[in-house]
Amino acid sequence: MNHPVPRQHAAAPAASARIATIDDLREHLQWAVELEHATLPPYLCALYSLDPERNPDAVEAVAGVFIEEMLHLTLAANLLNAVGGSPRLDSPRTLPPHPRRLPHGDPSLELSLLPFGTEALEMFLRLEQPAPPGAPAEGDGYETIGQFYDAIEDGLRHLCDRLGEREVFRGDPARQVHAGHFRHTAGRMITVNDLASALAALEEIVEEGEGTSRGAVWDGDPDVHHPDRDEVAHYYRFQELKAGRRYRRGDTPRSGPTGEAITVDPLGVLPMRPNPRLADHAPGSAIRTAQEEFNRTYCTLLHLLEQAFNGSPQLLADAVTTMYKVKAQAQALMRMPDGDGTTAGPTFEYVPPEHRT
Repeated sequence: MNHPVPRQHAAAPAASARIATIDDLREHLQWAVELEHATLPPYLCALYSLDPERNPDAVEAVAGVFIEEMLHLTLAANLLNAVGGSPRLDSPRTLPPHPRRLPHGDPSLELSLLPFGTEALEMFLRLEQPAPPGAPAEGDGYETIGQFYDAIEDGLRHLCDRLGEREVFRGDPARQVHAGHFRHTAGRMITVNDLASALAALEEIVEEGEGTSRGAVWDGDPDVHHPDRDEVAHYYRFQELKAGRRYRRGDTPRSGPTGEAITVDPLGVLPMRPNPRLADHAPGSAIRTAQEEFNRTYCTLLHLLEQAFNGSPQLLADAVTTMYKVKAQAQALMRMPDGDGTTAGPTFEYVPPEHRT
């Protein structure tokens, strides 16, 4: 079993950029909720474009990352609830048009809706890229997700030192989602009620994305699909798919993966049209009607998640059921020819509550 060494912390942000108030902390944690959600539509498009029989390794990798991003979304909501905030997901700002930037992220980091392939892999590698050693914490315009979470960690420590933990962590404990609410195959579900549990939640998010200690391939968890292997962090899972080879014990970021070969069959990928929009098709057409149905279902999912994170965690079971509807509708769209050798795809556009029936 690989034993991770403690994560190296980034350089603190400049004093003027530090998260200095509880309201500022809540704002940044809401951005974290929006950031974790922003990763979901691109991962879903890549996942549902893959034929599981022809591309089992790629399906396993992308599905595993998606499930862990759902965990990270829930951990971000737990963090926000712990400091007295209210997570918001059912909002037009959650679903801006694609391509889009990450909430308050570096404008060069852009997310698109793409089928699985070279372009999607490069986007995922940029998204999950580890922060360079000693990189500064960045609460806004962040270059890497790790630097953004370092700014939140710095803000939490600063506020606890100045105000005391009891003043910072004054949220209702009943709003915390715990392992009994969320059955999953990802890392650890952590309820947040003090600085130690908040730091553990932040560490879980960052290590699953970029690896332990800013420089290790592994995320510190066992691989649920392969108990004899340690689990590879998101960034390095995508490196495995790009290189066509798995990491094995002893490998490092510098060595690259040197283990068994894995294959991706490009013929086992549905050619979804990149960044589809409702406006591409006439009202009443088969594709547009199916896209509108998908968007209603996806926004219902956002509503259920928001309610679950705001005092009704039992609704996570309904959210999981709705996820299966999302999957079926997205896969049906990707089998509808859309001209030029492409198929249709989901558009992930916001539908106001009054238009979802």
